[in-house]
Amino acid sequence: MHINMTLGSYSNLEQTAMKKYILILTMVMGSFLYAEAQPKMPTPSEMATKNIDALDKKVKLNPTQRSIIYNYTLDLYKEQSEVSKRQQAGTGSEDDVTRYYKHQNETTQNIRNILKGEQQTQYDSFLEEQLRGGAKKKKKKHAKDDDDEVVTGISGLKLPANTPPANQ
Repeated sequence: MHINMTLGSYSNLEQTAMKKYILILTMVMGSFLYAEAQPKMPTPSEMATKNIDALDKKVKLNPTQRSIIYNYTLDLYKEQSEVSKRQQAGTGSEDDVTRYYKHQNETTQNIRNILKGEQQTQYDSFLEEQLRGGAKKKKKKHAKDDDDEVVTGISGLKLPANTPPANQ
């Protein structure tokens, strides 16, 4: 009889151990699936392609302009990716960010130098749109809202002629 009790308790221990293994296996599989489901950061090449496509829709680039501007933006996104990785690793510095913004300004100027005439104005408009968060779909206005005109950019900050400053 004593032997049967020992075997019975061993069976319970075996069942408990099996439950623990299944629980651990489920947690490991869940963690793996969760990690795989996380959105992947786009590569610099993907970001540059997306940016150049959006710019081409707005500015109408010729093939040479498109190629040169793609290379400029690709270099910029590579640097952005490197700075981001260093910051996530905890090894980033303020100098990295400063260099990135300097490179960004140089890239913007280089792109402006490639564009001609009206393209530069369209590029400025494109940059403003990007700073606002990209192209937003416009909502249809109601008839009563037709009088309201939204002015964006620097012109929205300018006061009409003969308007006294707010401090006086």
